[in-house]
Amino acid sequence: MKKAEIGTVPFSLTLAFHFKKPFFLSFLTHLTSPNSTCIHPQANNPLTKHPYQTPLSFLLYLTSNLIHNPLNKTQKHFLMSYHTPINFMANSCTSSSSNCNPTSSTTTTTAIKRQKHHHNHNPHPPLIPGLPDHIAQLCLSSINPSLLFKVCHSWRRLIYSPSFPPFLSLYAILSPPKSHHFNSIQLHNFDPISNTWHTLPPPPQPLHHILLHHPSFLSRNLSVQSTTVSDNLILLAATTHNLSPALSQPLIFNPSEGWSFGPALSTPRRWCALGTSNNVVYVASGIGSHFFIEVAKSMEKWDLSKNNWESKTEMKDGRFSREAVDAVGWRGKLCMVNVKGDAAKEGIVYDVEEDTWKEMPEGMLLGFRGPVAAMEEEVMYVVDEAKGILSRYNCEDDVWEEILESPRFKGAEQIVAKRGKICVVSVAGISVVDVEVAPPRISVVELPEGFEAVAVHILPRMPYVREDIEINDLFIKKRWGGGIG
Repeated sequence: MKKAEIGTVPFSLTLAFHFKKPFFLSFLTHLTSPNSTCIHPQANNPLTKHPYQTPLSFLLYLTSNLIHNPLNKTQKHFLMSYHTPINFMANSCTSSSSNCNPTSSTTTTTAIKRQKHHHNHNPHPPLIPGLPDHIAQLCLSSINPSLLFKVCHSWRRLIYSPSFPPFLSLYAILSPPKSHHFNSIQLHNFDPISNTWHTLPPPPQPLHHILLHHPSFLSRNLSVQSTTVSDNLILLAATTHNLSPALSQPLIFNPSEGWSFGPALSTPRRWCALGTSNNVVYVASGIGSHFFIEVAKSMEKWDLSKNNWESKTEMKDGRFSREAVDAVGWRGKLCMVNVKGDAAKEGIVYDVEEDTWKEMPEGMLLGFRGPVAAMEEEVMYVVDEAKGILSRYNCEDDVWEEILESPRFKGAEQIVAKRGKICVVSVAGISVVDVEVAPPRISVVELPEGFEAVAVHILPRMPYVREDIEINDLFIKKRWGGGIG
């Protein structure tokens, strides 16, 4: 039988590296031996009728099988009874008594007593019985957290711990429905594993002065411009009740470190072009409290490793200050248009290396009929807000290729793309498209009751522990793809 592996590193070598003891080499031989049976295919085994050749094969079979076959009550009970301090070597002796001797039986009994004694001083059961937790975590970190979440509480606790690689989640700017109070925004985090929403900690600067709706613009939303860079959510531009810029400096939220301020812009602004390229933030054009041509033509760069904005080559005119637009980072360039939707528009491309402005290719410009985003800054996607069509840009032929049409995409206001998934914010709410499967699959993220989505971003999950949610079929059925990536 082939040795169990984690990634490309043999599991036995990983364990031997940590322990380097002769007795453990013997344990490894047992652990990966084809003669070591963890659980027999008895009739009282509700998980499967097939034998698990080793303890690790049981773990791997279990986690891969769960995604297709949600647990019933009997299976959950079996799992919980299995997930107790046991000794794998003791199991093998009981399953193959001819290979055991009285000495090994005594050693097994002593080992079990030691584990029980250790368990009494440990508030939580071991992650994988028979293995130290730090080794067990090496095993579990290679498994999709959506699978781990469904097995037991200790694995669920692990995936939310600071030491476990964080899965991706949604960070959303939400607003209550329009009312005569013209309510401001709130920031929330959606956990795709537990299918729950959480309110972000309050920022150091209150957001109540930021408006989305104004009596003077009843048919138009006032934009809140935000982006992500280096696992940080950045709020950069918005509007107050007197139609002035709401933010004098960027507000930064890091899932692990919380809120902080960025360096002040030379001129606070709104209705600008905002985007990122190679982990650097760029702001172009916009207007301040009043229109100034210098601001409308400006281009500024902010490297988060530096606490300042740097002026770059300005634009040829101020035509990109008409409304808030995205500067889409794509292959070392920033692509932007000055008007959203189907209206006649101008397109321009900024080369971040050459610090130069160029005309946008004609085919690319024709496709900008709604929000645009680039997957890992390599593949550009657009949603036609009028027709509800998702398309991909083919740069070789300078054309947009249709991928999927859905009524949920109509009225699209923003999209983000990461690790094969595209999140679409529209009048229908938040839709998630998996473009790596054929045909592409759409999932719906249910919003908190009474809220509307303004924008979404994809960042690592927040480091909190979820222990109040039971394993049940509801979350298995409603979960959204086990996170992004």
